[in-house]
Amino acid sequence: MPNISSVSEFLLLAFADTRELQLLHFALFLGIYLAALLGNGLILTAVACHHRLHTPMYFFLLNLALLDLGCISTTLPKAMANALWDTRAISYQGCAAQVFLFVFLMSSEYSLLTIMAYDRYIAICKPLHYGSLVGSRACAQMAAAAWGSGFLNAVLHTATTFSLPLCHDNAVDQFFCEIPHILKLSCSDAYRREVGTLVFTVSLVFGCFVFIVVSYVQIFRAVLRMPSEQGRHKAFSTCLPHLAVISLFISTVMFAYLKPPSISSPSLDLVVSFLYSVLPPALNPLIYSMRNQELKATLKKLIIFI
Repeated sequence: MPNISSVSEFLLLAFADTRELQLLHFALFLGIYLAALLGNGLILTAVACHHRLHTPMYFFLLNLALLDLGCISTTLPKAMANALWDTRAISYQGCAAQVFLFVFLMSSEYSLLTIMAYDRYIAICKPLHYGSLVGSRACAQMAAAAWGSGFLNAVLHTATTFSLPLCHDNAVDQFFCEIPHILKLSCSDAYRREVGTLVFTVSLVFGCFVFIVVSYVQIFRAVLRMPSEQGRHKAFSTCLPHLAVISLFISTVMFAYLKPPSISSPSLDLVVSFLYSVLPPALNPLIYSMRNQELKATLKKLIIFI
């Protein structure tokens, strides 16, 4: 029975078999990747260079843009290279790196989105205490906690996953190295070693989800009680982009991991994983800039300057 330490490479799932479709997918992925780089790069530059945007909300947005850039850069360049060079191979070290970086960045992003919900809750429900509760030091500590929790989660999952013996072949039914598909290659008794780690992670994810839901229930109750229509509009303008980003992130991830096995198939898994790993990083800059007038004005000035 071979084990995972003897494997030198894995074979990823190809998007297409014919050369024409492979090149078409490469062009499509390149366009999406460049759009994500441009959008998140503009947000990073705008927040870093304009003092008007040096506020807690935009500080967290800057961190979100960094995480989105890292997330899409973890999966898409390798998929583009495989499509361009007509190969499916990824080295053992490259696969481990993909797993670590993807879990690290996705976990950190989810923690950051939870912190951003807290930021909006304090800003709208407790505005008089905003300066003391969400000061510069508190923002740095919360951002560090988000990145640190993602790092620890990634170390835990990567170490557990790549210590499992491999009882099947080295073909991963996904366009990037993802833990559930690597676990399918392991022995059934060894698979249980990852269950405890997954239960711990799911508990944290559920706790963050409940916190986000409760925060937004309180936010909407506070907004609807505002006497001024202009005040309600301003509050919604700062909350709706974040809520849209959270909804896109959670809905795609939940569908990917909680869909019934009866409807699961390699092609559907491929499409769903593409949606939750590639679509949010590409769309988040657009979502945040659509309703945020201050950010939109800053981005326009930046584009004109460039």
